[in-house]
Amino acid sequence: MVKDHPHRSKVVVVGGGIGGLTAAALLARRGYQVSVFDQAYLPGGCASSFRRRGFAFDVGATQVAGLEPGGIHHRVFEALDMPVPPAAPCDPACAVYLPGQREPISLWRDHLQWRQERQRWFPGSEPFWQLLQTLFTASWAFQGRDPVLPPRTLKDLVGLIKALRPDTLVTVPFALSTVGDALTWCGLGKQENLRQFLDLQLKLYSQVEAADTALLYAATALGVTQAPRGLFHLEGSMQVLPHQLLRGLQRWGGKLYRRHRVEQILVTGGQAQGVVVRDLRTGRTWDEPAQEVIANTTVQDIVQLLGEAAPRGYRQRVDRLPPASGAFVVYLGVKAAAIPPGCPPHLQFYYDPAGPIAENNSLFVSVSRPGDGRAPAGQATITASSFTDPRPWWSTCDYPALKEHYTQTALARLGQFFDLAPEHLLYHEAATPRTFAKFSGRHQGIVGGIGQRVATFGPFGFAQRTPLDHLWLVGDSTHPGEGTAGVSYSAWTVVEQILS
Repeated sequence: MVKDHPHRSKVVVVGGGIGGLTAAALLARRGYQVSVFDQAYLPGGCASSFRRRGFAFDVGATQVAGLEPGGIHHRVFEALDMPVPPAAPCDPACAVYLPGQREPISLWRDHLQWRQERQRWFPGSEPFWQLLQTLFTASWAFQGRDPVLPPRTLKDLVGLIKALRPDTLVTVPFALSTVGDALTWCGLGKQENLRQFLDLQLKLYSQVEAADTALLYAATALGVTQAPRGLFHLEGSMQVLPHQLLRGLQRWGGKLYRRHRVEQILVTGGQAQGVVVRDLRTGRTWDEPAQEVIANTTVQDIVQLLGEAAPRGYRQRVDRLPPASGAFVVYLGVKAAAIPPGCPPHLQFYYDPAGPIAENNSLFVSVSRPGDGRAPAGQATITASSFTDPRPWWSTCDYPALKEHYTQTALARLGQFFDLAPEHLLYHEAATPRTFAKFSGRHQGIVGGIGQRVATFGPFGFAQRTPLDHLWLVGDSTHPGEGTAGVSYSAWTVVEQILS
């Protein structure tokens, strides 16, 4: 991070998700006059929480990467002169149940333990995992030198070249490869349980299944779960992360305007000049000028906010994107007796080997830990999510019936593992793409950003520097993708570009 900015330029941030709050807090720390506008009351976007009857439910994200020394969140809070929120490592990071399995595949944090686990479940697959480890080591070192991807200016390109090292060359032959390609090379294309495991894990991060996921992205997504890195479970709820960023923003003079929606990005002569803001409590609108506008939105929402000012090529590229995923989530408050002994905090279930990893065929489940602040003593929370096509949720003529069908299907499947007898189930509610659209403002309530296919990953993805001067993109639509660590990396990179 470079030295403080010598004058207080005005910055407007559209959206108070983790990426927007990170960029806002870091720029406020460097002397910028920063205003964040978010239509929700609680900041954090899909990484926020809500409370019901004494339970704290994490809205979407339930795990955090990058809290370890040198990790992106650690770097951010160090730059803000603030402590890292308390958290415990997830070990295993996830327990994965494939169809017909009574025992899970545990994704252990320790390298040796994870190697023994995968060799037991996927015999003969070690060349594949060693390839991933080699690519992860080189890619992680490269990312740690803060390259701008994809480069859009000569300065970006020079910085990218400076980030290259001889060890980076090992990744070059695989830049256009998918996980499916690597499985074929290693003679594992017909190992069904390995493919199912990879489909489940990668769908969480890349939004697409293994056959289509960019190999270099997969190497990072799967490799980051091992020590000295890892996934972490925050104490209290996910809300402590955006709240800590908000404290950093306010400590350095920045402001968050809750229940304020940005309705247009103002453009003159190919440059962003500010935004049109609506106060959702009073209905009042006004123009908010700015020297820099940072959009913590989807690329679809940027195009909508720009309207006729959206460059034609940019709009066409967004329109050509494959359909994005939405999420269906059930939030359960239960008695502790509903939780099996020794239950890991994060689990994945795959129910239909003939179907895709979507539409309730799989569930990603997070369970609170005793004393972690999410449930009263003797009780617990269970959050279970599945991917869904958002389009039917908007076009159906019987939305309540569709929501009830998904809810009952999820409860029935969760009841195969948890004891959800009526006396144990204290509270439940569900969220659909419509819910996420209402509270996060994201286009059609989509989650997870752009699928990390080869054509949209890294140097081929959407740049943080948009085609309009002084308009920036942070969040899961740009490099390096989804997750709290990914969106924070995008914010860090944008701040570096603005400061320089």
